[in-house]
Amino acid sequence: MKHFYILTNTLKDSDFTVRNRIIGYLETKGMICQYEGEPSQQTDCILVLGGDGTLLLAARENVDRDIPLIGVNLGTLGYLAEVDVNLVESALDSLIADEYSIEKRMLLTGKIIHKDGKKFEEETFALNDVAITRGRSFRIISFNIYVNGQFLNHYHADGIIISTPTGSTGYNLSAGGPIVDPTAELMVLTPICPHTINTRSIVLSPCSQVEIEIPAGKDGLIQEVEVYFDSSMRLVMTTGDRIMITQYQKYIEIVKLSKVSFLEVLHKKMSD
Repeated sequence: MKHFYILTNTLKDSDFTVRNRIIGYLETKGMICQYEGEPSQQTDCILVLGGDGTLLLAARENVDRDIPLIGVNLGTLGYLAEVDVNLVESALDSLIADEYSIEKRMLLTGKIIHKDGKKFEEETFALNDVAITRGRSFRIISFNIYVNGQFLNHYHADGIIISTPTGSTGYNLSAGGPIVDPTAELMVLTPICPHTINTRSIVLSPCSQVEIEIPAGKDGLIQEVEVYFDSSMRLVMTTGDRIMITQYQKYIEIVKLSKVSFLEVLHKKMSD
């Protein structure tokens, strides 16, 4: 690698100390750095300074650029931001020497279709998950799920998570869903605090089309729910609205420097 684009979380690197440290180190090695404007076509890698949330945002913003990303962790330990800021020079040396591997991660894309038939204008993406929650309401949510046009189930719950393998160790895991190898291709549907005793996660093919419909609530009350893409982008749905969720046609490429396998990491975390 020779051309680098640096994306900084200004809340975690407010005075750009880390960014300037990285730029200085790369330039002494004869590398080319960019941190303003859009990444150029020559960019080999996007260095994301922050944490998992910053990397998720960077993934959505650069989904169609086909540029691999690597996270430099400036906060608490995460799953995606692999590089410890205290060891960043060593990581940069590995990138310069092309001593790394690339993992392809699947993405979800979602479109809301309002009850009047009007689609949400922009396609929205998620590397981790799409979560539908009750927001600030204390009422449980009723919703209908269809897969490939076939009715699957009617749920009463606090919400539902549609997760990628990458996101399986996030909100999905907290809600009791399964852990999945992040390089796999599948979708996991996990209800949040379901109000029936026999409700479990469902694993679907990556080519599935998941449709979630918001019907009227108890006694015909209008329901209002919140939809989050990777826990940040927030949209609102009400009774009569639907959301269509499918796998996106492109992948996000994550740079991996560690030789430790997913199973080794999982073993360590389960042993702690």
